[in-house]
Amino acid sequence: MRMQTIKTLTGWCAGMLLALTATTAMAQSAAVAGRDFAPIDPVQATDTPAKIEVLEFFSYGCPHCNDLNPLLVKWVARQPADVVVRRVPVSFGRPQWAILGKLYYALEITGDLARLDGAVFAALHEKGLRLIDERSITEWAVAQGVDARKFADAFNSFSVASKLNRAEQMVQAYKIDGVPAITVDGKYRVLAQGPLEALLTQSDRVIAKARADRSGAKKPAPKKK
Repeated sequence: MRMQTIKTLTGWCAGMLLALTATTAMAQSAAVAGRDFAPIDPVQATDTPAKIEVLEFFSYGCPHCNDLNPLLVKWVARQPADVVVRRVPVSFGRPQWAILGKLYYALEITGDLARLDGAVFAALHEKGLRLIDERSITEWAVAQGVDARKFADAFNSFSVASKLNRAEQMVQAYKIDGVPAITVDGKYRVLAQGPLEALLTQSDRVIAKARADRSGAKKPAPKKK
């Protein structure tokens, strides 16, 4: 009888341990305000309301953005169809970062961004190139196989100027004071804590929260009795 009681207690303890472990895992996976995110007030309208819009605020000149980029590329590739990731170059009033923002948008217009995005980071942070003005940037871009006329037209276009202006407005609206920074669905700013990998793990939690928000909003209100 005693042996049976011990076995029963052992089984009960094991079950409780599994339940506690599952509960802890669920708590750790759920986004928590103050740990994983801070609310954005006021909530910002997104360019892709049909999807959960994730923004990465960054600069090619930022060493932490450079470290995050290869991780981010893999992370973006794993995102499901209901998530869209956009990137916003910032300057924080720094002329060199502003001109690197022009480089980002110019490469986007010429169709060379996907091919050369990582190369820009490498040029600055591994090779130590000084991409500090239109001449040095144009020479570098042409050396990478970008059409000189097409790049010059894009770099000095109204479209690039407008995109840069919009990016600066977004920095203010989202209250971004450092990079890399990630926001989700115009509602949440992911809080950077620990290594860069943790930033992406936290972003996954916040994306899940945004998805749950949307699911809850779609449920019909209960009928009044």
